[in-house]
Amino acid sequence: MSEPNTLLERQQSSAHPTAETDSAALAALVRRRRRRRWLINALRLLLLVVLIGGWELGARLGLIDPFFWGRPSGIWQQLVTWVLHGTAQGPLWVQIAVTLEEALLGFLIGVVLGISFGVLLGRNAFLAELLGPYIKAANSIPRVTLAPLFAIGLGLGSQSKVALAVVLVFFIVFFNAFQGVREVDRNLLANARILGANRWQLFREVILPSALTWIIASLHTSFSFALVGAVVGEFVGSIEGIGLMIQNAGATFNANGVFAAMLILAAVALLSEIVITALERRLLRWRPSALSEVTL
Repeated sequence: MSEPNTLLERQQSSAHPTAETDSAALAALVRRRRRRRWLINALRLLLLVVLIGGWELGARLGLIDPFFWGRPSGIWQQLVTWVLHGTAQGPLWVQIAVTLEEALLGFLIGVVLGISFGVLLGRNAFLAELLGPYIKAANSIPRVTLAPLFAIGLGLGSQSKVALAVVLVFFIVFFNAFQGVREVDRNLLANARILGANRWQLFREVILPSALTWIIASLHTSFSFALVGAVVGEFVGSIEGIGLMIQNAGATFNANGVFAAMLILAAVALLSEIVITALERRLLRWRPSALSEVTL
């Protein structure tokens, strides 16, 4: 009776070092990733300081002409002036809200239409073959050239800017949704049909989750294009918005004003990226995360 007990004790004692080794390795990995994250953030900050400092120093020493390229201190002063005293078109927050509203509406409409048509054509080979040449021809047209047509047809209000944003967003989301549906594992579809899944259950439980990764990936780029559509539309004709601010600053040779408005657009785009990334993590929380995954 003592021999089996001794064997059991040996197995238990040999299991403890293995568990402790795994825990130590995991803790070391977490520490390495934390140190790497701190290093990356520090280097990012250092790079930003070098770029801004070099720009400012070059402008003060005459190496960079501030009339054409501005300088960071002037850009900061322009931002402070807009915040405290408003722009020529009105309060700064109103200009931001106008452009953001146009971009957001165009983004949402473009995403809904892109997903709908992408899934429809991805599931219907006949429609995909029928409409394929027309979609490719429409996609080959530079969409910003439609801005004057939208301004003529829809006026100088927000409708023309939203329409341009919709067109820019639609094709990005459409092609990703189309490809995502086409890439669904056929074995999963066959197994679901064997288990008695109807068309709606197939779409909800198999097709949409499989295509969701493709669709979410397109959203990261789509909102930036929606901003481009809103701003370009405001270039063509508008009474308010960040695009009009950039146009007026350029017309008066105010380089600091152009860069300040671009900085505002960059901040809006970065905030949207944070929101979309959070949405991606929530919708795709079932997806295993790779330790080697690199995010920009």
